[in-house]
Amino acid sequence: MTSNAISEIWYTRCPVPTPVGLAAQLGYLEDGFRSEGVMLKSIIDSPDRNIRQSHFNHTLDWSFRHGGNVPPIRARSEGRRTRLVGITWTDEFQAIITLPETGIRTTRDLKGRRFGIARRPEGIVDFMRATALKGLISALSLEGLSKDDVDIVEIALADSVLASQEGPSLFGLKRRQAYGEEIAALLRGEVDAIYVKGTAGINVANLIGAVQVLEFGFHPDPKIRINSGSPRVLTVDELLAEERPDLVRKLIEAIFKASAWAEAHPEETRRFVARESGATEEQVLAANGPEIHRHLGLGLEPDLIDAVEHYKNFLRDFGFLAGDFDIGEWVDRRHIDGFAERAVA
Repeated sequence: MTSNAISEIWYTRCPVPTPVGLAAQLGYLEDGFRSEGVMLKSIIDSPDRNIRQSHFNHTLDWSFRHGGNVPPIRARSEGRRTRLVGITWTDEFQAIITLPETGIRTTRDLKGRRFGIARRPEGIVDFMRATALKGLISALSLEGLSKDDVDIVEIALADSVLASQEGPSLFGLKRRQAYGEEIAALLRGEVDAIYVKGTAGINVANLIGAVQVLEFGFHPDPKIRINSGSPRVLTVDELLAEERPDLVRKLIEAIFKASAWAEAHPEETRRFVARESGATEEQVLAANGPEIHRHLGLGLEPDLIDAVEHYKNFLRDFGFLAGDFDIGEWVDRRHIDGFAERAVA
């Protein structure tokens, strides 16, 4: 019996393939915490902007997050007391695209051309800008080029991702289509090429009949693939990790259960991921490949930790962090190791 009884936990996940998202859809998360008398509350679905902000800055006590790694890395660099308790690596489509009339056909053709990168208003870490910049640098590096070989054009975005989730321009949806402003700039001839990724990237590239300059989301060198979504991290706030480690293990138990279910149900998993991502099953297959059901696990193996550190160093070197920190001090192995030991016993 714990001395720190709580009745609710806040959680959030990105609309991308994650085992937390799968566990939520399967009911494993809710069932597991309900058995402990704890109710789950969604951060990202809250009507309160201040609550939603914790999806990006991890400010809420008694909370956990699974998704893209830029916001939690930035939060840690700002001194947020969080713990990295698990890592998932699900490869996804990453590409540089252009329009037929630009004449760009290879990565080397990008030299001296205008590359569009969106910039969001101040308020939270600009994870989309960081993602596009890392994608550009990865692509150029394969031809011995650097970002100085292209003309980076900033595409100013009017709205923050924390803006209201309602309004006539959303047509009843909760969020805008990704890459809308970048595609508009491409179509207006203001830029010559852009970076896209995931199911949203597949969708917009198909929509405009884009030319794929380079796809590298499945490149054999993991350092080329590493980006905001590769890998994704599971983080919990320090209060939850220290005061209720039993609940963190309950979370990990639900994730492992969902991962095992995915391996045994490949077609159903693709359907669940499509629902999670707001995409079609065909788009999931194209963006994540036929083996996605095998890549929704959770671990803290050295190569996964090294990948997070590699991206953390990129964010530091390009000015996306408030300060540097030691990844080793962020990692908290007790919960996943404790679950594994209990499972073996």
